[in-house]
Amino acid sequence: MVIGILKKPSISYKNRFLNRLFRGADMNQAAMLNGAEPREILQIVIEKKIPAVLSYLSRGKWHIAKVLLANLGANRLDVRVSPRKMGSILQKTHEMTRPKHPPLSIQVNQPVGISLKYGYGKFIFETTVVALEPSSESSGKSDTTGGETISLMVPDRIEMVQRRSYFRVDVPSSLKVKVMLWHRRYADENPQMQQISTPPPGARRVLLECYWQGKLTDISAGGVQIIVDSGQKPDFKRGQFVGLRFTPMPYEMPLMFDAQIRNILPTTDEKSICLGLRIVGLEASPEGRQVLQRLCNVVEHYYQINQCSAKQQDLQTTSSSP
Repeated sequence: MVIGILKKPSISYKNRFLNRLFRGADMNQAAMLNGAEPREILQIVIEKKIPAVLSYLSRGKWHIAKVLLANLGANRLDVRVSPRKMGSILQKTHEMTRPKHPPLSIQVNQPVGISLKYGYGKFIFETTVVALEPSSESSGKSDTTGGETISLMVPDRIEMVQRRSYFRVDVPSSLKVKVMLWHRRYADENPQMQQISTPPPGARRVLLECYWQGKLTDISAGGVQIIVDSGQKPDFKRGQFVGLRFTPMPYEMPLMFDAQIRNILPTTDEKSICLGLRIVGLEASPEGRQVLQRLCNVVEHYYQINQCSAKQQDLQTTSSSP
């Protein structure tokens, strides 16, 4: 009797497996991986130590954290929160509103989303927290925070989106796509108190919803760029989460999702500001993934319009030349 030895999949096999997935996927449609494929993908990600992003909703706000997939069991997937270095501009802003070592505001049985980039695509899936293991503070280091281990249910399916959808595409010049932006902030009920940097303890604070209108300039499945007129007195900060709503084409239904401000820059004429935003939370729910699919379609549609316009300009240039 000959007993076969189960060998660990080789690197070449893994590459062939991924190439087969990418070749079989539609350029602008999310491919659904199920059966044994999700486990194979997760094992490759663990072995190659590919960073991922975990997103979750807490108290009505989206939160994101960088994680590494650490261990794949029969029913559990352990991910480790990457330690976050203190001292960056974003972290300093974060420290102003949170404790020095803020724990993740995440709970057992809470749905979360995971997204990661690898090869020619991006893999996303939704799962649920089954256990939490807080980080150890015994090291005594004060320049990092994080390190928590989160146990998740192993997903039975993973969606794969071609990386082409995550390349930025300019909004066609023939379209003027208006965007509604909003965020919430607390302000003192008494307007006179708003001039005081440290209001007295008894001062009442109210929640305000602030709205602005901007113009969409480019878009991808992972982010957008928007120009907002400075005359509207925009009140934005790097790292802030905002809501967005716009209609890609005049005959379509509006798209609405949340995003995080990554950068704020003035335009060359200094009459407007340019916001670079990263879309968040779409992988954490079926409704969000439907929005993601629509975004992929919008990116492809805008790309095709731009290509047609470029060809028409080339034909006009050729026909007008002597």
